[in-house]
Amino acid sequence: MRLKGVNYDVGSVMYFNWRPDFDPVSVGREIEIIRNDLHCNAIRITGLEINRLIIATEVALKQGLEVWLCPTVWNKKQEDTLSYIERVAKSAEKFRQEYPERIVLVVGGELTLFMNGIVKGRNVVERMANLKKSFGRDHNDSQKTNFSDVKSRLKESEHGKLLDEYLRQVASSVRQIFHGKITYASLLWESVDWSLFDYIGVDHYRAERIKDQYVEMLKPLFEYGKPVAITEFGMLTYQGAEINGAGLGGNIIDSKSLFFHSLPLLGRFVRPRTVGNHVRDEGLQARELVDQLNVLDKADVYGAFVSEFVSQIKPYDDDPKYDLDMGSMSLVKTYSRRRHGTAYPDMTWEPKESFRAVAEYYANH
Repeated sequence: MRLKGVNYDVGSVMYFNWRPDFDPVSVGREIEIIRNDLHCNAIRITGLEINRLIIATEVALKQGLEVWLCPTVWNKKQEDTLSYIERVAKSAEKFRQEYPERIVLVVGGELTLFMNGIVKGRNVVERMANLKKSFGRDHNDSQKTNFSDVKSRLKESEHGKLLDEYLRQVASSVRQIFHGKITYASLLWESVDWSLFDYIGVDHYRAERIKDQYVEMLKPLFEYGKPVAITEFGMLTYQGAEINGAGLGGNIIDSKSLFFHSLPLLGRFVRPRTVGNHVRDEGLQARELVDQLNVLDKADVYGAFVSEFVSQIKPYDDDPKYDLDMGSMSLVKTYSRRRHGTAYPDMTWEPKESFRAVAEYYANH
């Protein structure tokens, strides 16, 4: 596996900013730790605000990392999404001229669900529900349907045609601005014409129900003869997470309390909480990530990006009722109220077992 990477979010925005505190000094320090202590040679930088993306990209390139720059805008129309990607592409081209072999532009991710105009729905939840209604099945559950059949049907569906048209448009437009390599971070069941791109990118999370098929599901991608990169994979930090699947952690976090907490003034009176009774398990997260890295290594993927380095909006707490980090895939646990860690006294987080496990794997492979 050539690329040993991690996902680093500088502030994706869905309902609220997922990284409310963006301090360039802290960002520089975190990227330094990613390079020197986590032993990454690549970083996938996501987020909405272009200035933040530029700052983090410049720091990472100067640190010697390969950057997969993934500007992230959600719930916008196709024309607005394309215009945004074009703006980022102009900045990416400036970086490419200085670091010609170390920047890849990711022109979007999981757009069937996250962009307006492919599937009806105001948000990702509604779009997922409408997809299931369209096909009468759960695309994420391999026990209920044949994966190849779903992908074939999607390709011929109106959804598949709309995605194909947009990806052709964005690839053509971006290549006129950015003269480096490009890719797309796909859902595994999205039907993508990979001749448009230099790398094949796929977000591929593993749950118990697809564990035996995890690599098998990737095999069709290798037939294109292009490098295959896992742009996202990860694991949550509680007992049973490997059975329930990684998701985005919303399955054990009260999303309403998280949203209200993000609001000015009112947020001070709302404390985000978990739902249900869960047991923190850093060891499980660490074992699952290393096992998946082993599996992907043996599958001969070009690279993999662990999700994710840090999550500010899901802090750790001694009380399981408020320990949002259990519902996080981050490799470090964030402290609230500006409390600092011990391993890195200048940081407001502490490495988890998964940090050390991934660091050891990357250092030795």
